[in-house]
Amino acid sequence: MNGPGPAGIAQSAEPELPAGERLRRARRTAFEGRKLEKRLVRLTGQAVADFGMIEAGDRVMVCLSGGKDSYGLLEMLRILQARAPLSFALIAVNLDQKQPGFPAHVLPDYLRAQGVPFHIETQDTYSIVRRLIPEGKTTCSLCSRMRRGVLYRVASELGATKIALGHHRDDLLGTFFLNLFYGGRIKAMAPKLVSDDGRHVVIRPLAYIPEDDLARFAKARNFPIIPCNLCGSQENLQRVEIKRMIAEWERRFPGRTENTFNALSRVNPSHLMDRSLFDFPGLRPGAIPPAGGDTAFDEEELPQAASCAPSGLHPQPAEPQRIDPASVRSRLKGE
Repeated sequence: MNGPGPAGIAQSAEPELPAGERLRRARRTAFEGRKLEKRLVRLTGQAVADFGMIEAGDRVMVCLSGGKDSYGLLEMLRILQARAPLSFALIAVNLDQKQPGFPAHVLPDYLRAQGVPFHIETQDTYSIVRRLIPEGKTTCSLCSRMRRGVLYRVASELGATKIALGHHRDDLLGTFFLNLFYGGRIKAMAPKLVSDDGRHVVIRPLAYIPEDDLARFAKARNFPIIPCNLCGSQENLQRVEIKRMIAEWERRFPGRTENTFNALSRVNPSHLMDRSLFDFPGLRPGAIPPAGGDTAFDEEELPQAASCAPSGLHPQPAEPQRIDPASVRSRLKGE
């Protein structure tokens, strides 16, 4: 344990490593960092291609909060922008909600240093939320609605054709379980959606990436992280419980999290009970059998080991031009 030495100088509990060992560790760290970045870029490119998130000529508004996820999102899209076989523009946008203690200089300084076009929108939504929500009550719902409205307006003003958010695989999976356990419905976060008014397309390019990988990437890149609890509100306790459950599953049953996530893209409506998705009353002898086959009297056969790679949907050729998965993979292999 470190302690104060003579004249108050802290003494290290471990002897200084030899120069050769320090160099070896530095090289190992750099290698692991490149390996991690390559995987994150591959998964981001796969999600973008699978769901047709970005098209030629798009102007993508990247929502930047100052947290690890949004920094990772911006960096992944910058790398794809440099490598993709089509041209699209990026502009980073931060909403300064005038929370007490918010370091307003951090993001502008970082973005200028990186050469990234950006826009800082200042709206004192913090005071409005505090005025409308009683003390002790959660502010997250109203705050998020107000933030969404401001960002949609800014997207229109900037001429953005896509709005990119930094939600990752664990966010999608956590939302699925929240809806399942507390809402009684099968629903997660959409990797791509159209806003209620039909004017904006929202994309989540990090949909395939685990949160732990983003945390490691942020640490390796030394991003200037801004704390997410400046408003003093507590995280949704139900979401905290779901996150704890998923972590415990992964500790006890490695691979279960990825298999559950993959199930979100392997849905068989004929073997569920939603009559709006499948015409059960219309089934008659002689009809075409539903996908999944006749298993009415069979014991369900489960695969011995499902792949832990994101399943990925197979995109159909479409116009306008989109990022092609094969092209992305070939370019990444060349790195």
